[in-house]
Amino acid sequence: MQCFKNTQQIEHIDLLDRAFHYGDGCFTTARIRQGQIELWPLHLVRLKLSNERLKLNANLELIEQTLKLLRKSDTVNGTIKVVLSRGEGQRGYSLPDHPADVWVFYYPKKLDDFDYDIFDSGILQQAIGLTMPNLVGLKSLNRLEQVMLKAELDEKGWLEALVTDVQGSVVEGVSSNCFIHTNEGWITPELGYNGVHGVMRAEILKRMQQHGINCTQRYIYMDEIADFKSVFFCNALSPMKIASTLNGVELDVQTCIELFQTLQLNQIH
Repeated sequence: MQCFKNTQQIEHIDLLDRAFHYGDGCFTTARIRQGQIELWPLHLVRLKLSNERLKLNANLELIEQTLKLLRKSDTVNGTIKVVLSRGEGQRGYSLPDHPADVWVFYYPKKLDDFDYDIFDSGILQQAIGLTMPNLVGLKSLNRLEQVMLKAELDEKGWLEALVTDVQGSVVEGVSSNCFIHTNEGWITPELGYNGVHGVMRAEILKRMQQHGINCTQRYIYMDEIADFKSVFFCNALSPMKIASTLNGVELDVQTCIELFQTLQLNQIH
């Protein structure tokens, strides 16, 4: 693993960094192939929105400058994580008067082509809360809900699972967005109160539209779960993780596989 802060390679974090004290910042994680970040335009849109809403004032050009340094020394393949941290500050919540730091973490790895996974899944018991409206959809550094959900997921032994909120709506997976097929067709949860606006979710919705496949974005409630025919999860590192069962009830896997092939989700750039 290599770590860069504002283009400078480092091996430590400042003790007064607000990312550590308050989770004050945001991040995105992506695959990088031959030095090019897959779905980068979508990642950048979300980073710019987060940068603006969180008042971070980070210089996002430092990301590309860091990538240029990486490309000089190696064939860059693997995973990259970009973190915008408010940086050092005094005690208390008041914002420091300087731009946020741009961190780039590079995890080298030989990449295989995208494929789908099939696994047993279910619905977690823990529910997530509602988010401050200005923060909905952002991938902030405050991921404590996901940490607790992942602990429950690991106890269940599932690769991924559906997560609901305190209003009884299906929201997403622990680290993924979700798509559901019912008798009305494809639907994906409306993320008006919580959840992450995932880049792979946006890419899949775009490809569905291009192929004339209707996908409704709406709130999905717990009493509809019995109507679920197919379920899959997606994130920037995996375009389709297919649930073969949901809380022990068998689901239709083939419909997801056919969608994967139609949308050519093995080809993500």
